[in-house]
Amino acid sequence: MKIIDWYILKRFLVTFLFTLLILIPIALAIDISEKIDNFLEHVDLGFYQIADEYYKNFIIYYANTFMPLALFIAVILFTSKLSNNTEIIAITNAKVSFQRFLYPYFLGATLVTLLSLLMNHFVVPNSSITRKKFEKEFINTRSQKQEFKYISDFSLQLTDSTYIFIRNFNTETNSGYDFTSEVYDGLQLKSKLVADNIKYQNKDSTFALQNWRLRKIYKDRDSIFSGRKIDTVFSFTPKDLIYKSALAQEMPSDELYKFIEVSKKRGVKNLNAYLVEFHKRTSLPMASYILTVIAVALAYRKRRGGTGVNLAIGIGLMFIYVFLMKISEVLGAVAGVNSLLYVWMPNFFFGCVAIYLYFNARK
Repeated sequence: MKIIDWYILKRFLVTFLFTLLILIPIALAIDISEKIDNFLEHVDLGFYQIADEYYKNFIIYYANTFMPLALFIAVILFTSKLSNNTEIIAITNAKVSFQRFLYPYFLGATLVTLLSLLMNHFVVPNSSITRKKFEKEFINTRSQKQEFKYISDFSLQLTDSTYIFIRNFNTETNSGYDFTSEVYDGLQLKSKLVADNIKYQNKDSTFALQNWRLRKIYKDRDSIFSGRKIDTVFSFTPKDLIYKSALAQEMPSDELYKFIEVSKKRGVKNLNAYLVEFHKRTSLPMASYILTVIAVALAYRKRRGGTGVNLAIGIGLMFIYVFLMKISEVLGAVAGVNSLLYVWMPNFFFGCVAIYLYFNARK
């Protein structure tokens, strides 16, 4: 690398970290002002617990979220400064093409992208477990706490031939009622197990069935068995009954992928909320390259108004990107659509913008 490459790369990373360190305290101040009443309601909640269990993981989450925005603003700021100081004119007079000028920027974007991928796929999901647990205990309202507590009219395919049905299940007590398990041979029902109540026992990972009836169907006769209580094993746990998109944020990508594959085999109809979360963990970091090209192309030429105009245009484009990203996440979670296509749609759109600005800047 040449001296100019090191110079640009160093300025790139320093400005990026500076911008990120400005955005995070703003997010902290807003969050503290919103949740201070929740903290004060719990007299046994100490400062260290709030900082360690909530705000440490809060910073990890929002630092990762703000990375593309901080990258975009940082590139515009220091590239505009290079342009205003006529440093870019000196570089172009030295026969350095716009394509070659982008080289140190892409090195910096690659470092940020790799860090963001690591954070998205592994670090943030693990930290979200502690943060979500804290929110559930000290911050969430009563209605929010009830969201994951009760599951009604749930069906699940355990294997190619085994299906279960539960009328109602409480995930806090791990108990429910109106349980049915059916085993098929093709389209032919082979056995049916019914119980008035079901309870999961953590100590040995078994289910206790109360007031159960088992019907086995043969070619020429049926056999019926019944009893007051029986312990048995099924290939699911109470966690498998909770299909909420918020849970996807707490799973590292390898665990999330396995969960999606197992859920597909079990016949869960709509997994797009999980697929959106899975695909977003890659699409958002990869946007760093697109946003870098747009930012450099905007700030490459000296403008009347200087850095302020470039920054205003850049922030406007960034808000459009965030707006499109949120819309694509909502549309991608709808059943029957291609979630991968919707999640990557903002990148495709802004990729076209980046290509146009790139060729325009080369002129």
